Formats: sequence, structure tokens, C-alpha cells
Amino acid sequence: MPATMSAGVLATVLTAAVLHAVWNSIAHRIPDKLIGFTLISLACTGCAAVLVCCTPLPPAGAWPFLAASAALQVASQLFLLRAYELGDFGQMYPLARGVAPLLVAIASVTLLGGTLSTVQATGVLLVSGGLAALALASGRIGRAQLPALGAALGSGAIIASYTLVDSVGVRHSSAVLAYTAWLFLLQGPIMPLIALARRRGRLLAQLRPVAGTGLAGGVLSMTAYGLVVRAQAHGQVAAVAALRETGILVAAVIATLVFREPFGRLRLVAGAVVLTGIGLMR
Repeated sequence: MPATMSAGVLATVLTAAVLHAVWNSIAHRIPDKLIGFTLISLACTGCAAVLVCCTPLPPAGAWPFLAASAALQVASQLFLLRAYELGDFGQMYPLARGVAPLLVAIASVTLLGGTLSTVQATGVLLVSGGLAALALASGRIGRAQLPALGAALGSGAIIASYTLVDSVGVRHSSAVLAYTAWLFLLQGPIMPLIALARRRGRLLAQLRPVAGTGLAGGVLSMTAYGLVVRAQAHGQVAAVAALRETGILVAAVIATLVFREPFGRLRLVAGAVVLTGIGLMR
């Protein structure tokens, strides 16, 4: 495994981070979070259905990882959806994403036998700490927010889990695109089925007004994750996992420029910490 991340892998992960921030901003504009998640899942399912017809079938060794990752991704979406329902988006999402790189770094060394240099390990810690600070910059988390905090941290733990699963699973696949397509085809229909069970006859009418926005977000979501899986096939797992979360920093900039939300001094400092962590990992 290379000691440093190549420029190609770095560019791939940072592109994925930007796309992740964009589709996340699109999802944030949809008031009904269940509807937003449903449309994103529908778009991913449709794209995946097309791709599986154009890619080879993953070998037998990849299927256990595909099944495990699909189940974990659905669970992560449900935890994140619950966090959105209970807490503030600006706090809950960065917390969910920020805790994942630290957990991946620990697991990749203790469970997968990976190695990180002292400098890279410091970079992972700085990125994770900076992202957590971005979450706390929106305000202090009180007792009433603890259920939302638990849901966000639960989502982060599951994100770390499927990141590790995919980092191993993609190495058992003959093609990264085929692995990504089947992963989204397996997990994509679950959220729409949950929405159908909850909303029943009202679902179609609720989907229609925001269909274009939500479906576009889904295409960006699948593209972003496909780039991450590709990077995981060539780069260090912990460094890739940390770099992908810099999308939260991009999202903070989007919130300032597009939504006119105040960036704040603490967010500025946290952003500088994140960028420092990126430099150390590179």
C-alpha cells in the first residue's frame, strides 16, 4: 500500500466530496426529508438498473460484501433521516459524517492490518475534529438534542462500517463500476418501499412537486459514491474516508454563498483545521 496518496486518487475523492456537498444541498432544500430520500433512492435505482446491463456480473466473492454494504447503507439513511427529523441539519449532518473517518482509521489499523504514518494519522484526526467543530459551530447541543445526536452518531458509525466493507469488497470485484451499480440496485428500492408503507396513497402526490430536484440529487449521489469506491480500490482507506468528508466544508461555503447563512469565526477556524488535515494526508 502506498505511503502517500496519488494525485489521481486525491482528485477523485475531492471531486466526490464536491458532488456530495451539492446533492446534499439539493436534499436540504426539500422540506419533507422522507420524500427527499425517496427521490434520491429512486434515481439511484434507475441509474443502477441501466448500469448493471452494461457491466459484468461481480464475482461470487464480492456478493457478501455487496449484501452487507447495501444493508448498512439503508440503516445509515434511516438513522440520518431520524436525526434530520429531531435535530438541526447544520449540526446533525456534519456530526454524522465527521465521526466516520476517525472510526475508519481505527478499524483499518486494528482490524484490517493497515498502516498510517504519524503525519497521516494526525491529518485524519484534524479532519475529524474540524468537521465536528463545524457541527458545534451552529450552537451548543443541549439535553433536548441528545436523541438527535445519538441518531447522527449512529449514522456515522454505520458509515464507517460500510466504508470498510466496500474497501474490501471492491477488491473482490472485477470492475468498480459493476460493484457500484449492483450496490445501488440492491439498496435503492428499500427507502421508496418504506415511504410507500408510511404514506400509501399520498406518496405520488407528495413526490411530484419536487421530483426533478430530488432525482437530480440522486444522480449526483450515485456519481459521488462511485468515485469514492473507485478511490478506495487504489488509495488508503482511512485517508480516503477522511478526505471524502471535506464535502461538509464545501457545503458550508454553499450555505454561505447560496443560502446566505453566516459562516462565523468558529466555522472559519474549523475549515482551516480541515484543510490542514488534508495537507498532512496528502
